[in-house]
Amino acid sequence: MVIAPEELCCLGNTHLLDLPKTAFFCSRQYPASVEQPTYRWALEQRAQKQCVLSGFHSMLEQTVFRYLLQGQEQPIIYVLGRGIQPNVRMEYGPEIEAGRLLFITPFEADVKTVTPETADIRNLLIAELADQFFIPYAAPNGVLARLLHTIVAQRKPILTLDIPENQALLRHGASVFHPSGMLGRHG
Repeated sequence: MVIAPEELCCLGNTHLLDLPKTAFFCSRQYPASVEQPTYRWALEQRAQKQCVLSGFHSMLEQTVFRYLLQGQEQPIIYVLGRGIQPNVRMEYGPEIEAGRLLFITPFEADVKTVTPETADIRNLLIAELADQFFIPYAAPNGVLARLLHTIVAQRKPILTLDIPENQALLRHGASVFHPSGMLGRHG
């Protein structure tokens, strides 16, 4: 799937698209063991001011989004599975004005809800825009498991967590995320 930039609806700093981008995906249902290492990953992204790209749909993705928003210079690209609604500018005005937050979507404003079909299109757009991926967990036979074939075909680096539930990701060539140590021994 290739979407030309002029086909995207945007709100915010479109220059964020020029930065190296790490896509963040996590299944909606995930083992509790992924939370702490995922927060450690988010800490590193924020400390290094790395651009994070996501649909921020699952509970863990939403928690990471709220955390990343606290970083005064953290670049974030939020890809929507619906159109950009008028309240977005009011809710995220300071971050948008600061140039560190971009909302993008291939959908017009009259698309008001996320459906399985629009979520699939959103996820494919994220996969297309990303330079690399952090997937702490992908449920077997879930949406991310299906998307993984597209990601692997693109030959972009994938990081995941070293937990038994991620053996499928590791078999597909994902590397294990190891904290850099920049935040101390305990993250």
